Amino acid sequence: MTITDFIANSIDRLPKGYIFTYADLTDEVNKKEAVIKALNRMAQSGKIAKLSKGKYYKPEKTVFGNLQPEQKQVVKDLLEEDGKVTGYLTGLSMFNKLGLTTQVSNTIQIGKNQTRPRFKRERYTPVFLAGTPKLKEVEKVNQIPLLLIRDNVFSNCFV
Repeated sequence: MTITDFIANSIDRLPKGYIFTYADLTDEVNKKEAVIKALNRMAQSGKIAKLSKGKYYKPEKTVFGNLQPEQKQVVKDLLEEDGKVTGYLTGLSMFNKLGLTTQVSNTIQIGKNQTRPRFKRERYTPVFLAGTPKLKEVEKVNQIPLLLIRDNVFSNCFV
């Protein structure tokens, strides 16, 4: 079995909309450059789609075109570190998910005690909210709904 066939089989087993990197596929293949080249060829052929540098996803195809991955999938590497929750989605994207608005924001607001320069992932721009609680305060996942309420009450979303 060639590296390209192995990569294709691995991607076929992934769910649609799941975002992966070449590092997810290089565990069993030692040739990193060959994996990157195979992924780029698959992206050019349309079998997978490229989200940003080094990030790919398997698009779900509909009669209207390819669907984008869920916002949480787009920023999952920013929300967790070593299996621990270090951030949470907040802002307008959560209003949409809760059915409080029909607007679909291209800005993904993340509650995390960290700031980073702006960057894009396909059509989305992740933004880190200032003044979010320290990581030790967000250790329990059951506190996240309370933090969402706090963020949305004190934000300028209603202005």
